[in-house]
Amino acid sequence: MGDSLITIIAIFLAAILMFVFPLMSMSERTDDVSQLAVQTATTEYVDTIRTTGKMTLDNYDKYMETITATGNSFEVDMQVQVLDENPGVKTTQAEMTKIGENLYYNLYTSQIEEKLQSNGKITLKEGDLVSVTVRNTNQTISQLLKNFFYQLAGNDTYQIAAQHGGMVTVNGTK
Repeated sequence: MGDSLITIIAIFLAAILMFVFPLMSMSERTDDVSQLAVQTATTEYVDTIRTTGKMTLDNYDKYMETITATGNSFEVDMQVQVLDENPGVKTTQAEMTKIGENLYYNLYTSQIEEKLQSNGKITLKEGDLVSVTVRNTNQTISQLLKNFFYQLAGNDTYQIAAQHGGMVTVNGTK
């Protein structure tokens, strides 16, 4: 009886070592590749906006297509802080001896998507700030396996996320 119990435990441990751990390792590598792809796409998308001064519907659609090609679903949060120069000051952004202060007003994801759908593009100017944050909304295989074996709690955990932002460096042409 004792030998058969040890044999069953040994078979069970061998099965875990032969199948489960390699599956966990491969699923973590898949998440790493997806993470890299999403981070790269986010950086390229924001840098394109910063260097051209424009957000276009075409670029946004290409960005969304690129990140969803990883096989995951994502929540994308965008924010544009539009520089509202003091209207009493008649100087340009490049002028360093300005009197007064500059204020920013914010556009968020739903407003940006609405403007892109209606106009096809948003023109930005030098000094505007752009930021994009993306995180996966589905559970990856790696997350499912970790939750099963390690009993991690919480649905708010995400495996794949990226964030990039910066200042627009040129005035977009209309």
